[in-house]
Formats: sequence, C-alpha cells, structure tokens
Amino acid sequence: MILTVDIGNTNTEYGFFEKDGTFLFDSRVETNPHRMCDEYAISLADILHLYGYSEKQVDGAIISSVVPPTTTQIKAAIEKICKCKVLLVSPGVKTGLNIRIDDPGSLGGDLAAVSVGAKKHYPLPVIIVDLGTATKILALDEKGSYRGGVIAPGVKISSEALASKTAALPLIGITNEPVTHVIGTNTLDAMRAGLLAGTACMIDGMVEKFEEELGTSCNVVATGGFSGVINPLCRREMIVDPYLVQKGLLEIYLKNA
Repeated sequence: MILTVDIGNTNTEYGFFEKDGTFLFDSRVETNPHRMCDEYAISLADILHLYGYSEKQVDGAIISSVVPPTTTQIKAAIEKICKCKVLLVSPGVKTGLNIRIDDPGSLGGDLAAVSVGAKKHYPLPVIIVDLGTATKILALDEKGSYRGGVIAPGVKISSEALASKTAALPLIGITNEPVTHVIGTNTLDAMRAGLLAGTACMIDGMVEKFEEELGTSCNVVATGGFSGVINPLCRREMIVDPYLVQKGLLEIYLKNA
C-alpha cells in the first residue's frame, strides 16, 4: 500500500492506494505545526486501524507540503511506524512536467502534484481550480506543460478577513447550504453570497482570461475542500475531483520509486 500525504495550511490529507493505483480510502486531519512526531504517529496508526489496515501494510509514502515544520514531524512519524522510505516532492524529484515559469524550482509541491494528477487523468489543455486555504487556478497547455497561474485568498481567509477587519460583521462558517440568491436580504446571506458566489464569478472570469491567453478552449477540473460548494455556483462547466492532489502524488511516487 502507498501512502500519499498533502500537508496544507489548514488540513493534512492522507490518501491510501494499492500499488496498482487503486484508491482505498482517505482521511483528513487538522494541520498543527505544534504537534510532535509521536502525536502524528499515534494519529496515523489510529487512522489505519480505523479502516482495517496496519502500519506494516504501508510499503512507501510521499509528501507534498506548504508547512515545513509539520513536514519534518509527519515524515519522521511515517518512518517510525511504517518503516518505509518517505519521498518529499521537492526540486530534483521527477514529475514529468515541463515547468514553464520564471523559476521552475520554486513551484510548490502541492501545485506540482495537482498538475501531475490533471495531466494524467484529464484531456489537455486543462485549467485546474484548487479551492483550499488559498484559491489557485493553474494552466496546463496542449502539450501538458505547466504554464503558471493565479493565487488568491481562499473562502476561509476571506471570511476571516471580513470578520477581523470590520466592527459589525461576524465570522461565519462555510457550509454546503446552497446559495440561491446573490442579493442577500440579511447580513449572513449577503456575506455567504459575497464569499461563495463572488469566488465562483472570479473563477468564471479567470477561466475566460486563461483561455484568451492560451489561445484555445480548455477542460476545467476543480479540487480542494471548497470545490463541492463553489462548483454549482459557476457558470463554466467543470469536473470536480476531490482526490486530484492525491492521484498526482501517487504518479510522482511511481516515477521515483
């Protein structure tokens, strides 16, 4: 069994695959840079046992991360309980991507992984919309080259900014409740419409701009924790794949194992 780990600013997602690429299950825990190796080891062991597996069944692991302190602790935890080699997505690791940006070595592991996953599983050219702590929109051209993208505040960050920088607006939770009207008739509905429908409108507009610059129409695939609630509000048709980063990590692992 192969373990894939995507360490984000808010959550850390574990994915578990058979060696042939068959997806088994995933689990998400809060990213906490203050947790120590043993705490992560206990948590990971509990997750495996919860789904009927043991640490001895993990043959290899790969990590992408945007939180370096947590990377160190989780890597050590996996090595401690699974006794396997742990690969980090970093410069020098084979991805199969032609990275056409100013400094290819600066591409984050999460962006590399989600791009590899899209290149492997969806027709090119493709635009990737990753809706996590930050909203990231990325482009792969018809040859599968990574062309770059945009990074904007995510839904959660925007919500926290509204609450912290204003005197009267509350901090609201983002639920899967649909936004049926963009003209809110109370403060909470107006904020939800601004955060969710506003993000959807930004995505629609950015996809159009991307296609103009690329000079061609593109397939669009969405992933990330907020993809399920934002996608229905977008006019542009897109595929929602919640496991795109994990699929990409698996492909990178197999290229380097």
